[in-house]
Amino acid sequence: MSSRQVPLTCPGHTRPVVDVAFSGLTKYGSFLISASKDGQPMLRAGDTGDWVGTFEGHKGAVWSATLTEDATRAATGAADFSAKLWEAVTGSNLATFAHPHIVKAVAFTNDKTRLVTGCQNKQVFLCTCERPDADKQLLKTHKSMVKRVCCSADDNLVFSTSEESCISVWDLRGNQEVYSLPTSNAVTSLELSRDGSLLTACHDKTVTVYAVASLQPAKQFSMPSKMYSATLHPMKEAIVAGGEDLQIYKFDFNTGEQLENYKGHFGPIHAVRYSPDGEVYGSGSEDGTLRLWQHTVGKTYGLWLAEGLGQDTASTTSS
Repeated sequence: MSSRQVPLTCPGHTRPVVDVAFSGLTKYGSFLISASKDGQPMLRAGDTGDWVGTFEGHKGAVWSATLTEDATRAATGAADFSAKLWEAVTGSNLATFAHPHIVKAVAFTNDKTRLVTGCQNKQVFLCTCERPDADKQLLKTHKSMVKRVCCSADDNLVFSTSEESCISVWDLRGNQEVYSLPTSNAVTSLELSRDGSLLTACHDKTVTVYAVASLQPAKQFSMPSKMYSATLHPMKEAIVAGGEDLQIYKFDFNTGEQLENYKGHFGPIHAVRYSPDGEVYGSGSEDGTLRLWQHTVGKTYGLWLAEGLGQDTASTTSS
């Protein structure tokens, strides 16, 4: 008999969860941060979903949240016209970067020295983490609201998306836009693979995976409905996507075969992300919940106990 997928539900948020991100693997495991319209970004253990702490200080909905690879720093972007830099271990606010409009997207450079931000007023900025009072560098002005930003592994390139049907590529070495990747619709999700070689973009009913070296499509997946977010397994085994129809879909990355689909939430799914070890993926939804799902259903991991060891598939609620 095949195992049944039973997610861990992580309580705490009171409004829609709009972004999730994992750190890399540390000596304490991985960590997960979530952004919510309740204005209370939260940090959790990446394997169990156990609450670690809440970053307090924003005065409006938090639209984006991210962690450094070593989980020592966090960054958030919010409706209070600010991006904040946090000490992830203590929750202390290290810096606040004032912006001209709502901050919809944040991303660290891999060396942790700079923060890329995207605003509702169409602008993309580069902030210096150790100099919050210094002038921000304006990288790009889109034709519409910025949705997502991310950086290449070597910190040379910045990728940004808006409501336009393209991905803009900015080269920090020459401070200029070097390429525009056309897409079928506006891109709602961007993710750089763990090894830095692939860029996964979600646009309407399509998920496209680009080779960063060539900036050309490497894989493309057709989805049964409009997807808002997609994530690539760190060992490139699978693609997971979620969106408008409340379902989570999992595809074999190499063959394109649909492996699983199941009702993921009671509202549209805004964000999905794989953990750095590939054992779980997290999802955030309009229903105000954050959930963790097993990549290999029925395996003993975190709070899940393999079937036949005296328990059902999982404990359904994380503390």
